[in-house]
Amino acid sequence: MTTASLSLILLVSCCVVSASTRSEQCPPRFLLAAPPSARVWPFEIAQPLYVGARAIGMGNAFTAMADDAAAGFWNPAGLIQWQGVKVFGMNKISDRSEYGFDPKGIAYTYRETAFFWGNKIALGVPTRDPDYTYYALARQIGSYLAIGGSLKFQRRHPSDHYQVFGYNPAYDLALLTKPKPALKIGLLLQNDQIDLSFERVTLGLAYRIQRQRLRLTFSLDLGFSRRSINGKRILTPSLGVELPVNELLQLRMGNSSGDWTVGAGLSYPFQFTTVRLDYAWINDTLQRSNFISAEITF
Repeated sequence: MTTASLSLILLVSCCVVSASTRSEQCPPRFLLAAPPSARVWPFEIAQPLYVGARAIGMGNAFTAMADDAAAGFWNPAGLIQWQGVKVFGMNKISDRSEYGFDPKGIAYTYRETAFFWGNKIALGVPTRDPDYTYYALARQIGSYLAIGGSLKFQRRHPSDHYQVFGYNPAYDLALLTKPKPALKIGLLLQNDQIDLSFERVTLGLAYRIQRQRLRLTFSLDLGFSRRSINGKRILTPSLGVELPVNELLQLRMGNSSGDWTVGAGLSYPFQFTTVRLDYAWINDTLQRSNFISAEITF
């Protein structure tokens, strides 16, 4: 095992301890963005947290991974990592009386260009219109770099017509680079309105270790928010690991700012398509939350 591999493993281990300790001292991520009297879940605003059971299983550390259809939310630049069409949908499968969350999306990549449409809607939450539509575009530049961006629109409820766009437009800018075959670096700049300031900046690292039959991927996200508590900016670390057991089964584990997660995936190639089913559990509420995702690749 190389020095870089050992260094990354040590970094991830330290972050796990830090995140676990931090969860005892600080409120969870969804409370940091809200007044003490209100609970605002991270998916109630235009950011990618909780989109995709695979991402949740990896502790919501997906900015540098971003290699499935949910990339349109997490890092639009990641859409160029495959060719063809990917369609996905996700559903919360337990205790929907607490809240519901059902994102979906479709991505198409041809050569160096990719397009994406996605929607994420939360149900049973205090926010009036937690319904967002994303339109994303990505372009590969050279062999090691891709850039991307998305326009985000909030949709009104109730409405007597389908809203192609909506109101409260915002945008994201993204970058993905692969300086080495085993290393990816992602950057996501998130904006809540049309101006030149960014509410959140997320830096992601993903490192793959491959030794004979062992293939292990570590992922780390560091999120920085302009919002502050007691005059201090908010830093939200997330980390995850994915272990492919074989060509069909993948196991995952992570920590999302103090909330532990586990997950598993099952993929199967058919003659003209590949189907993947993912499950994730996150220790985010008293009832915990369970999600399933399905993705089809053409």
